[in-house]
Amino acid sequence: MAVSAVLAGTVAGCGIRTTSVPVDAGPAPSRMSCTPPSKESSAREQPGALPVRVYLVCTSALEAVDRTVSVPEKAVDNRVAVASALLDALEATPSADEEEAGFTTSVRGPLTVRQGRDGDPKGTLRLSREPVDLPPTALAQIVCTFTDSASVASGGVVLGGPGDYGPRAYRCTEAAKERPESVLSPVAPEASGAAS
Repeated sequence: MAVSAVLAGTVAGCGIRTTSVPVDAGPAPSRMSCTPPSKESSAREQPGALPVRVYLVCTSALEAVDRTVSVPEKAVDNRVAVASALLDALEATPSADEEEAGFTTSVRGPLTVRQGRDGDPKGTLRLSREPVDLPPTALAQIVCTFTDSASVASGGVVLGGPGDYGPRAYRCTEAAKERPESVLSPVAPEASGAAS
């Protein structure tokens, strides 16, 4: 009986005492490396192959991943063809190495892109779905991927949808990369002109 009491007291003494002082231990450790796997150079040597960076999701933030997309040789300078190839890359399931590193994508197809309409601001791209109807993280992925490609946009991108809503301009900021689910918001597009 006495042994039981001593043992109970010893076990109770080994625990961590509660405290009324809040302790900030920081975010929970992540097992995801968020380090993109290296790509083989042989893929870049294929005809029509274009090296690009796409933004995937890792631990709730956007991270750039090097990819190679296939664009018809005659269309390499065609921004709509490049934008379409980038969309396909965003919709694709991440590779096994990318998944192991923690990468996912919120962009779901089918989703297509075409040139803006007459009267749209210059450089407008129209998606097959309204940008505001996309999940916020998916829209952030698209905006950051498009603006990272000199072939598609520079500094920002003007996106519209299939309906009559006017297109809106978006910029990929560091805050949008860190919190893509809530930070990205449209800015006023420049004056209207012939879309190109």
